[in-house]
Amino acid sequence: MRLTPVFLLSATDAAHFPGEAKTYGAPEIAFLGRSNVGKSSLINALLGSKEAHVSSTPGRTRAINFFALHEGAGEKMKQKPTLIFADLPGYGYAKISKSISAEWPKFIEPYLAEREALALGICLVDTNIPPQPSDTQLIHYFQQTQRPYLVVGTKADRLSNNVLAKSIAALKRFHEIDEVLPISAKTDAGTKALWGRLMAVAG
Repeated sequence: MRLTPVFLLSATDAAHFPGEAKTYGAPEIAFLGRSNVGKSSLINALLGSKEAHVSSTPGRTRAINFFALHEGAGEKMKQKPTLIFADLPGYGYAKISKSISAEWPKFIEPYLAEREALALGICLVDTNIPPQPSDTQLIHYFQQTQRPYLVVGTKADRLSNNVLAKSIAALKRFHEIDEVLPISAKTDAGTKALWGRLMAVAG
């Protein structure tokens, strides 16, 4: 199904999160990960457009960016969105100023903890580097709060099948999880599998 993305707003405060007048109560998918994990590239690959800004400088996204995904296009586009994508700021990048990092919990934590429309958290991990403790913290947060989540391994196209299998096994072992969905923003196989999971959330 072709979904047309429409940018809703950028929020740096819980008071700015879009209400039902904008979202129609559609289920929200949150994308989270370390800076430079390939989050914006993945979102753009899923949407088939360049909605999410891909920066050469990790950590540039400082707000939660909301996109409504509508069935159809133009005059035939349905008013009620099928899904809402929430693109959250990256974390764990050393060169980001502490003052900016200190601001993030003021709106990121309320979003993850209190947002009723949040239906699934996509936790992105890089298959090209060793498992990161900061990713474990995020995954454990979802486990402790009993929020639905899916761990997605990015940049899978950069590794051979054998090396990728070892990387996935290491990620599952380190983060104490049963599944890591390998994906590449450049290939259809991974994005199609992920779309299947997202549309299951949409019902």
